[in-house]
Amino acid sequence: MNKNISLIEVDLFPSEINSLDHPEVLRFRELLEDVALENHCRLLFFDIENGIVSFSFDSDKLMANILKIFQNDSQT
Repeated sequence: MNKNISLIEVDLFPSEINSLDHPEVLRFRELLEDVALENHCRLLFFDIENGIVSFSFDSDKLMANILKIFQNDSQT
């Protein structure tokens, strides 16, 4: 049974940044991995393209909470 993975995409870095080895990208990935540990889940996917970071956790609750944070932030 295939389960579709939901992704969150964030335009976070300048468009020239395309490398998973970039120091800022590495720091952001480490932050996400720490969040995963704190929430007893795993970071399933992480990628960057033209400064846009895509990521996913295996916790629907955490994914929903992150989306709520982005929605609340965009409304202020």
